[in-house]
Amino acid sequence: MPRPVVLVAHDPAWAARAEGLIVSLHAVMPGVFGAVHHMGSTAIPGLAAKPVIDLLAEVEGLEALEGARGALAGLGWRWRGENGLAGRRYFTRNDPETGTRAAHLHVYASGDPAIARHLAFRDRLRAEPATADAYAQEKARCAALHPDDSAAYAACKQAWTDGVAAEAVRGVGVRSYVRF
Repeated sequence: MPRPVVLVAHDPAWAARAEGLIVSLHAVMPGVFGAVHHMGSTAIPGLAAKPVIDLLAEVEGLEALEGARGALAGLGWRWRGENGLAGRRYFTRNDPETGTRAAHLHVYASGDPAIARHLAFRDRLRAEPATADAYAQEKARCAALHPDDSAAYAACKQAWTDGVAAEAVRGVGVRSYVRF
């Protein structure tokens, strides 16, 4: 079901929300996750974004999640499987008060090239305000074209994000990657 695209001004509280989610994941499932990273637009200071926290978690192997699914459900995370990306396990979490989407959890096995790609993209936007500004313009353009369809919005900006991510990955010396 398509969801509307609502971009809002950056909220400095997003970093604290992400940290709270990360702490809860480690507390309820000690030893399951290695690093858990805040990524996506809410992780870029000053960048307008949909107010949904994206987290990227690393696990030793994806099979480790099978035993953790109940604990994740207890924290409000809904299992979505690969959701179109081989090698990823994806979860969504809605705000318990409003029922609106609040967070996404993307889980990859340690060493998956998608991890480096996501983090290189995030770090490039953090380090290069001009690139972040260009992304803000692309996001606004795509939101104007697809205000009621978040999937079409994501597809609209895919070529832009793929190009910048590929450059960012090359810049940190990672040669292979997958699309996100």
